[in-house]
Amino acid sequence: MKARVHVMLKDGVLDPQGEAVRHALGTLGFDGVKGVRQGKVIELDLAATDKAAAEAEVKAMCEKLLANTVIEKFSVEIA
Repeated sequence: MKARVHVMLKDGVLDPQGEAVRHALGTLGFDGVKGVRQGKVIELDLAATDKAAAEAEVKAMCEKLLANTVIEKFSVEIA
């Protein structure tokens, strides 16, 4: 079973990497970009066979290690 975790900074948290990307896009002539938020995607190969149990386990991983829940939000997809 595979899991995909999307981690993004929470709304209102300053995103200096996203701002740097937005600025770089502007210097390349892409002037229509008003904002960029940068995040990360983490893909996991799981031994679990139960979808609900796998989702609960991955959420626990996010809360303990994969995301800084003070400033980041995450979403989990199980396939």
